[in-house]
Amino acid sequence: MNVFICESREARTPTKLVILRPQLLSLLNECISIHHLKQIHSLLVASGLSQDASSMAKILRSASLSLPGDIYYATLILHQIKSPNISLWNSILRGFCMRSDHERAVSMYTQMLGYGAIPNEHTYPVVLKALSKSEKRNSNQIHAQILKLGFDKDAFVQNSLVSIYAKSGDLGSAREVFDASCHRDLVSWTAMIHGYVENKQEMEGLALFAKMRSAGFEVDEVVIVSVLKGAGLVANVWLGRCIHGFYVECGRVKWDVYVGSALIDMYGKCGHCDDARKIFEKMPCRNVVSWSALIASYEQCGMFRDTLSAFQDMLGEGMKPNLVTFTSVLTACAQLGALDQGRWIHGYIGRNKLKLNPIVGTSLVDMYAKCGCVDDAFRVFHKLPQKDIYPWTALINGLAMHGRGLECLDLFRLMLKERVRPNEVTLLSVLCACSHCGLVDQGQSYFYNMFNDYGIKPKLEHYGCMVDILGRAGRLEEALSIVESMPMEPSGAVWGALLGACMIHKDFILGERIGQHLIKIQPHHSGRYAILANNYFLSGKWEEAAHVRKTMKGNKVEKASGCSWIEVDGFVHEFSASDESHSQFKVVYETLDCVTANMKMEGCAPNIRLCLLAADAI
Repeated sequence: MNVFICESREARTPTKLVILRPQLLSLLNECISIHHLKQIHSLLVASGLSQDASSMAKILRSASLSLPGDIYYATLILHQIKSPNISLWNSILRGFCMRSDHERAVSMYTQMLGYGAIPNEHTYPVVLKALSKSEKRNSNQIHAQILKLGFDKDAFVQNSLVSIYAKSGDLGSAREVFDASCHRDLVSWTAMIHGYVENKQEMEGLALFAKMRSAGFEVDEVVIVSVLKGAGLVANVWLGRCIHGFYVECGRVKWDVYVGSALIDMYGKCGHCDDARKIFEKMPCRNVVSWSALIASYEQCGMFRDTLSAFQDMLGEGMKPNLVTFTSVLTACAQLGALDQGRWIHGYIGRNKLKLNPIVGTSLVDMYAKCGCVDDAFRVFHKLPQKDIYPWTALINGLAMHGRGLECLDLFRLMLKERVRPNEVTLLSVLCACSHCGLVDQGQSYFYNMFNDYGIKPKLEHYGCMVDILGRAGRLEEALSIVESMPMEPSGAVWGALLGACMIHKDFILGERIGQHLIKIQPHHSGRYAILANNYFLSGKWEEAAHVRKTMKGNKVEKASGCSWIEVDGFVHEFSASDESHSQFKVVYETLDCVTANMKMEGCAPNIRLCLLAADAI
């Protein structure tokens, strides 16, 4: 920018500015960088226009609202203006919000009030947006100021209030503002529906969506994504299909990557992975969100090999995974025992300097623990910068499942010492540790004091663990007493735990009674028939055992083949009983024959009677 100044030859001092105010403002409109803006500001100061309201307002707005700009430079300008009006304060507030400096925006609002500036209807939508994303949310105080100044009837202010209350989880206050609103539009409906879904009140959100449609409001992509998420969380595939059919395929909502990803997520949560895959393949463009949604769908449906396969396809497409992707893949690795894949992901996170969040950190701890690498799980656990209840629970569960009960209880006590409050899953893992290690007294103490010590009422799974603890210890009558006194209907798993204990301790009379009851409540569960038949066989009741086998065949109950996985050189191999589909099945069976022969040589003879009976039952 060239600016000419006339100088006297003698003194060589400035005498006159050739460029005047109109020309300065014209240059301001053509400003292309913060450096040029500062030059123009210097000229305004030099020409005595530093207190010209309209000129300084232009400079301030350009510095605060233009990108790139300098919001802190704009703040300095603001403090140099005598009695800045509310419009200038609003520009500063918007500037901080545009740069996601929400804490500073809230601080500037407080400073503005201290200077005596009176907010207007344009101030509060900006302040409420900043407040919703800041750590300190004094929504009620701001709401009181809005009421005092009479802006509670403004549509933008009302929508902002609904949004901030919903995001903070105060759905009661959000609904009060929403119901009192006289200018409901798509924004307010969407904010309220989204608030319900995000705060685990999906049914209320879906019901409000139905009211919205009845009121004649059209929909956009944002509300569709929220409603699809709600349908997935309640596993209502019928509703999900309706939304898919009426609002996406008919073209009333533009097909984009976010709607497509929401559809994939919904179908996955409802257990319809084939539909999720079809949506994925139809998408015109895919990003990391859509890939992550597909991978999560496979993982949620228990299709762990497909999870890893989809992850490999994602990498093959050149798509970079994120931490959300890794959460699903690590869960699949944990379930398959795919340690090499899990280690690769851990290394990828380190090589790319991705910051571990608590969710991925917990997934890594869980993966290492379930793959038998408890020491590695401890190393990841200790490196986590923040440890909430979830990594603690994953590590406690890992120790419990590997029979390290005393270490599990020590870790639980350390967690309590660190003032981390246990949840239902934590206590379930502790009870499992007591069960595996025969710690009956400790298990009873934790079980009966759950509510008094931690405010947690025992659920079905906790009762099942307590039955298992007593059953393994041979205290069958006490276990039966717990089952019969449960405040909820005992599940097949609870009765099954007691039946297994009866078989271990050879209480065939009680076992017969429980086995007959299990077949009544689970008539298509093949394992119940097999165990009851074994119970009759061991107690010498041959006719009853034969009757159970006939009943099983008559009801066309088939036993599902056993299945196992093993990872070799990063590839997961799956095996089923009597399966010859593997390319090396002959070598596998020859090796098994050698292992069986070696077992016999060492004196380990299998219980052939029960094996033959089970085979005959099938």
